[in-house]
Amino acid sequence: MKITTNDYSIKYDTETATISWQGFMRLNGKEYDPILQLLNQVIDLEPPIITLNLQGLEALNSSGISMLGRFVFSLAKKKKIQLIVQGDKKIIWQRKWVINFQRLMPSLLLEWK
Repeated sequence: MKITTNDYSIKYDTETATISWQGFMRLNGKEYDPILQLLNQVIDLEPPIITLNLQGLEALNSSGISMLGRFVFSLAKKKKIQLIVQGDKKIIWQRKWVINFQRLMPSLLLEWK
């Protein structure tokens, strides 16, 4: 599963159950629907661990943060899937927002670069 544009890419590696993000995402609300659909497809596969690698995602607007929050909340309801979020402390939006995802899913594990 993969979504690629000139500004960003999102790839799901089935072997490692890792969703890797690259680039700049400044989409409008509904433009995030295909991405949320991809994320929900990953949830439906029910891997025991999902890694969300955000280290290459340099910019994400509030609509994107909200979309990621919905994804994390969906996983929190599943209870049998562990989420690992890999972030980069040098990227300001990640330092500020990724920690807030733990409020939605207290079992979420953070790994910082």
